[in-house]
Amino acid sequence: MKPQRLILLGLALAGLSLSACTSVQPWQRATLASYEMRPDRDPLATSLSEHIFFSREAASGGRGVGGSGCGCN
Repeated sequence: MKPQRLILLGLALAGLSLSACTSVQPWQRATLASYEMRPDRDPLATSLSEHIFFSREAASGGRGVGGSGCGCN
């Protein structure tokens, strides 16, 4: 291998090893379980985002609702 590729491979492996998972302490779980950390905390924005995504995706009409993908369901 060329030295440049070895350096890039080494940097990629170092980056992957530095971004490893960690265990959560019991006193940190309350922070992670708070309302602000939920991705679905705004149901209206979630449903609007899903409607836009599935309307543009012509193969599926929506989540649990049949449709043609035109955005009119």
